Amino acid sequence: MEDMHYLKLLGEEYPSIPSVSSEIINLNAILNLPKGTEHFLTDIHGEYEAFSYVLRNASGVLKFKIDDLFDNELTSDEKKKLATLLYYPEEKLDLIKKEIKDMNCWYKDTLIHLIKICRVVSSKYTRSRVRKMLPKDFAYIIEELLHEEEGMLNKHDYFHNIIHTIIDIDRADEFIIAIANLIQRLAIDRLHIIGDVYDRGPSSHKILDDLILRRTFTDVQWGNHDILWMGAAGGSLACITNVIRIALRYANLATLEEGYGINLLPLATFALDKYKDDDCKQFIPKKLIENYYQEKDLELISKMHKAITIIQFKIEGQIIKESPNYNMEDRLLLDKINYDDYTININGKTYNLNNQFFPTIDINNPYKLTEEETRVLNRMKECFLESDKLEQHIKFLYSNGSMYLNYNSNLLYHSCIPLNEKGEFRKVNLGKESLHGKELFDKFDFLARMYYFNNDEIDEKLYGKDLMWYLWCNGNSPVFGKNKMTTFERYFIDDKSTHLEKKDPYYKFREDEDVINNILIEFGLDPANSHIINGHVPVKASRGESPIKANGKLLVIDGGFSKSYQPKTGLAGYTLIYNSYGIRLASHEPFESKMKAIKEEKDILSTLELLEEMDNRKHIYDTDKGKELKDRVEYLKKLLSAYRLGLINENIK
Repeated sequence: MEDMHYLKLLGEEYPSIPSVSSEIINLNAILNLPKGTEHFLTDIHGEYEAFSYVLRNASGVLKFKIDDLFDNELTSDEKKKLATLLYYPEEKLDLIKKEIKDMNCWYKDTLIHLIKICRVVSSKYTRSRVRKMLPKDFAYIIEELLHEEEGMLNKHDYFHNIIHTIIDIDRADEFIIAIANLIQRLAIDRLHIIGDVYDRGPSSHKILDDLILRRTFTDVQWGNHDILWMGAAGGSLACITNVIRIALRYANLATLEEGYGINLLPLATFALDKYKDDDCKQFIPKKLIENYYQEKDLELISKMHKAITIIQFKIEGQIIKESPNYNMEDRLLLDKINYDDYTININGKTYNLNNQFFPTIDINNPYKLTEEETRVLNRMKECFLESDKLEQHIKFLYSNGSMYLNYNSNLLYHSCIPLNEKGEFRKVNLGKESLHGKELFDKFDFLARMYYFNNDEIDEKLYGKDLMWYLWCNGNSPVFGKNKMTTFERYFIDDKSTHLEKKDPYYKFREDEDVINNILIEFGLDPANSHIINGHVPVKASRGESPIKANGKLLVIDGGFSKSYQPKTGLAGYTLIYNSYGIRLASHEPFESKMKAIKEEKDILSTLELLEEMDNRKHIYDTDKGKELKDRVEYLKKLLSAYRLGLINENIK
């Protein structure tokens, strides 16, 4: 019999005919369950409150379930109150206790309502799967209540006695919190985050904390901002300076200081000394939190912003000079400045600089760091490398993330596939290889992991001085998707024609179904029933742009989670929802605040649009997980035959 070695190993887990038979029956039953619900989000950019709310209400799905379940039983206001309790049980309970006089009656009704909702959202799972997700303190009780109908003959008193006892022993609050959190987790079987958890918004660290604590099956397709933080956590000076610069640009210091304990005092002291005579008006933060910063705070942030930007340009210049294979010489601009009249020549044209204060630049060696800059930078690097919380979050991104994911006939990646002007795969020289398409992504994935876990093994002569920084901003990077990053021009040149960053030809071909089909085939998918899902470039829905491209083959779901993009998109984010019945797109209106959601019971207005309806309801046997289970069943059948033929001995104790 083939695979005897593997069958013997499998026999250690299933040592007898009864144990093998039981598992075959179990797996075949699982295969016939409905497919779990997948949620796809992208470009969250630190907007924790909005992200948390979308997870808590399952992108509006739980609200619709409440409407359906209690259509004729509860009023509109009662349904709103129940929904808010479900999303924010702890906070809402405190408010309800101040309003309700007969709490015992309210507890009884609410517990029954929550059990009904839990029964519906858990119905797609096996009892074993649900059991693993149950809160420890109430596991047995919830399991009993889920499988005993309150109206069932002979069980009515049993069911209601459990409810009354929970209330009588003063455990109703804890039970409500536990079952609400369970419902939230059960409503989403798998969460796909298609890049850019980090930057712009104030609480990227809270998003990652939430993902780790929720225990929902989550995968992340790294975006350019995630790559930047991954590089910074690995000690890349270029990535560290970019991370700090972006935080200062958006007046967002919470993630650095509160989230990861990065001490910015050395940078502040240095900036106050070197830029005390500079108003740094070009470096005033782009997005301000109302009433949060006073004028003196903004002055300091602006000076720190300029200080780290100049340091960044110096570090990047050193990398470019030492990495000719990056082909980024056009980004060497500090040495193109005429320091006599403060002009700069770019591509044969001269521009005036809007700032003439460069106290730390050596005209004869503009990319050389001063001693003070070196000290500041070394201290910053120590902070990044010593942050335990940052290490935990970055390891989560590596463990649960990748450059792309091929899952259930969907191809997920953040930005683009590098293409040429004909819409063909563009070959990228990487080391001694010339790669394109899937091979290019696989190589970048491998090198990104090597950078963090085994950086000493990366050959700098082949792959340049800083691979993660290359992925952040190089024209051949599939997570960046532009020909260059015009950071210097945006700060120092008023002429906006110099700010232009040309998008990869991929974006021109997003509506071309043949090009999209070729990409799907390249990654091993059948174009007839597959999709590409990505983000990175916000969909300008307010201008009539559709997230649906190439006759439904490509779905772009960056709808503006980041508040800085919402004026352009007219929305506050998309969620793609793929369940056993089809694919729906939820578009979300802006989220005002957590407190308004709790006190005023203001739900995010989410509009659900059916993109694709299944001819037949999908089951687990139709999914990638189903293929794995079917393979396992075949091997278990072989093991069963081996036991019956005496080729492998049973281990019966």
